[in-house]
Amino acid sequence: MLRSMFSAISGLRAHQTKLDVTGNNIANVNTVGFKSSQTVFEDTLSQVVRNGSAATAQTGGTNPAQVGLGVKVAGITTNFEQGSTQNTGRSTDFMISGDGFFVTRAGNEQLYTRAGSMNYDSAGHLVTPDGALLQGWTAANGVVDTNGAIGTITVPFGDVMAPTRTQNGAVVGNLSSGAAAGATSAVQSQLTVYDALGTAQQLTLKLTKTGANQWDVVTSDASGGTQTTSLAFSTAAGSEGRPTAGQTVTFTPSTGTWPGPITIDLGAVRQFGGASSLTPGEVDGNAMGTLQSIALSGDGTVMGVYSNNLREPIGKLALATFANPGGLAKAGNSSYRVGDNSGQPAIGAPGTGGRGSLTAGALEMSNVDLAEEFTGLIVAQRGFQANSRVITSSDEVLQDLVNLKR
Repeated sequence: MLRSMFSAISGLRAHQTKLDVTGNNIANVNTVGFKSSQTVFEDTLSQVVRNGSAATAQTGGTNPAQVGLGVKVAGITTNFEQGSTQNTGRSTDFMISGDGFFVTRAGNEQLYTRAGSMNYDSAGHLVTPDGALLQGWTAANGVVDTNGAIGTITVPFGDVMAPTRTQNGAVVGNLSSGAAAGATSAVQSQLTVYDALGTAQQLTLKLTKTGANQWDVVTSDASGGTQTTSLAFSTAAGSEGRPTAGQTVTFTPSTGTWPGPITIDLGAVRQFGGASSLTPGEVDGNAMGTLQSIALSGDGTVMGVYSNNLREPIGKLALATFANPGGLAKAGNSSYRVGDNSGQPAIGAPGTGGRGSLTAGALEMSNVDLAEEFTGLIVAQRGFQANSRVITSSDEVLQDLVNLKR
């Protein structure tokens, strides 16, 4: 009788733990990056009432008779399956698609989390809601070295991008092979270029047909400085309409700060039938710019968006993977720390070494399945009730024994 009561007591304890775990899962159904847990039961020791015996030539073998002594919680496992995606539109909300954890630092401790809701602090650091500092690699002169040590990611708002002067430009398009020579064939294109101080200047290229396959190229700036060159096109089979001479124009503007000339490439201009049309090609150089905001790419690179419409890497977020994520110890605030059975973190760039990619403007929500949790809640409740009934029944049997003698 007593064995059944103690077995039922162990069942009450085990099912109470299952209720606690299930209740915690339901409580965190809307927690960003939360991973649900499951309770695993196993039986405890058994008392042998009769030992088994092996078969002999005259008798058959018998199985042992064993009475179980109850149940215990074998473990509480964490389900690291991907949670659902919630789009937020915030540039500092990051979601990991795949394996990996964000690396953060709280004081002198390095922690790991799947919750990607970040904010800026007063120093421009990216921090979690509880103030842990997001870790990664900081760019030097626009280059990120992921082979170095990780550190705190800082967004230097107000940072100034120095101007660079234009050294190369290009014009692309078509000059009509059927155009008549003279002023009526003139075609213009304008390039925006920058001097050494980042001041924008306009260069004008005016092309006028002077012969069957010859065009004059007049390059001028806003102050009236001009330079005339000649552009010739081929008529040879296989290269018809392609430049043969004058494919580049070297021009130094007469205003602004120009420590050197600008080379304008006309190699992509063609002379085919049809209308004449020229457009500016790629032009290097830029004006001064100040950092306005950030954007995140799938490989974890944090791009700074500047007021001059240019982008430059500020840093790259680091992700950590573990041989056994289930061995991580929960540290609170949706964070984990290295556990005895988790293995050491393998830290690297997103999208490498089995690590997931990143998405900005979205969050990974809890992976709690409410239908499954409520079903588990009912199972745990009924299991608790059944074990309570075992105690009641055992008590009634003991009461009958006591009442044998009156």
